[in-house]
Amino acid sequence: MKICSISENKKFEKRISVTPETAKKYISLGLEVSLIENYGSHLGYDDNQYKELGVNIIKDEKELINKSDIIVQLALLSDDKSSLVKENQTLVGLFNPYNNKDKINNLSKKNINIFSLELLPRITRAQSMDVLSSQANLAGYKAVIDSFSNFKKAIPMMMTAAGTIPPAKVLVVGAGVAGLQAIATAKRMGAVVFATDVRIASKEQVESLGGKFLTIKESENLETEGGYAKEASEEFKKKQEKLLGETLKKIDIVICTALIPGKKAPLIIKESMINNMQPGSVIFDLAAVQGGNTAYTELDKVIDKNGIKIIGEANILNKLPVSASSLYSQNVFNFVSNLYDKESKKININLEDEIIAKTIIK
Repeated sequence: MKICSISENKKFEKRISVTPETAKKYISLGLEVSLIENYGSHLGYDDNQYKELGVNIIKDEKELINKSDIIVQLALLSDDKSSLVKENQTLVGLFNPYNNKDKINNLSKKNINIFSLELLPRITRAQSMDVLSSQANLAGYKAVIDSFSNFKKAIPMMMTAAGTIPPAKVLVVGAGVAGLQAIATAKRMGAVVFATDVRIASKEQVESLGGKFLTIKESENLETEGGYAKEASEEFKKKQEKLLGETLKKIDIVICTALIPGKKAPLIIKESMINNMQPGSVIFDLAAVQGGNTAYTELDKVIDKNGIKIIGEANILNKLPVSASSLYSQNVFNFVSNLYDKESKKININLEDEIIAKTIIK
């Protein structure tokens, strides 16, 4: 079988789906790998590096897609490239099925197998394929680094003969994978870290990393069976708003990570809360692409509100494309390995396998 990948729109996406390391693994698995010319050159992977491993480098996208059985990408193909995909071909990637329903339905009508990795079940066997976790981990780390670079004070406590500089106070909103990594990173750099999440189970995880968990007494547990957060009641939101409002008055840096799959990001930090924060504070909103967790978040902009910086980025992983590509491509390889039958040398769409059944879009 033949597997390929074409270049993403580099204006929006600098990550790639096949690194030299995973190309080698696909070939060892028995697959023929083909990539578009200059596929990874922007990350320092030149064509010769791939060729030496046995990868075919092809100049024409139409030819590349036409000759392939499996196409691995990050984003959904553009309309003109989607029209080149044929019956029985297989697409694997992060296709944002909640926002791309029409495009995906049109592809499905052509009898194309579409696997969107956002839909992976949270089971032990799928952990090595969990692209959301691997990418969120890096996002949480980078959000802290960028926030600290925008903060005009030292982060750790510093005791000198001239006086003492107090440690920065960081609040992490949402203690999922990105949030937990943000807590760990901020703590390692010497900050005092607070965190809040609607899922009660997060308390133990936050505290194990040295963070202080902010919780509402007698709060409800807002966690789905799949481990994701669900929408809170109005009563909970009011209590949470009061707690956050008081906390934010003494916070220097806020990292927002709260997302609900398939829905607009919950608005957690209101205008009145931001207005009461200290000038010089920084808010990094990782939920910006889904509307943001703060009242003033704007996509790919840094907003200054009375001396408070609010940063919203569409794809923070474009700042760590080599590391992000390394993890993503390995996740995808693990998924394809599970999908590929070595004996028949064909794709085996076994719907009794929960991983395959949950990720395929029909």
